Amino acid sequence: MSSKIWRASGEYIKKNRKFTFTKELLGDKEAHVREKIFSELGSRHRVTRKYIAISEVKELKPEEVTDLDLRRILGLESDFS
Repeated sequence: MSSKIWRASGEYIKKNRKFTFTKELLGDKEAHVREKIFSELGSRHRVTRKYIAISEVKELKPEEVTDLDLRRILGLESDFS
């Protein structure tokens, strides 16, 4: 099974402030992407899962990817451009 490209967006609450996020990830299933979002936000921002609300996870075509690092992994961008 090959990995698909996903875009997840939502918001989280930290110290009574609301922050929004949009993240593009590689993953096999939507459940894997949701788990990765919970894991990354929890470790980087010290936010527990109950304060993270993922509003949308959708699959992307390679042309729709905007994250430069992910585009390089997919071979859509070169390091010399």
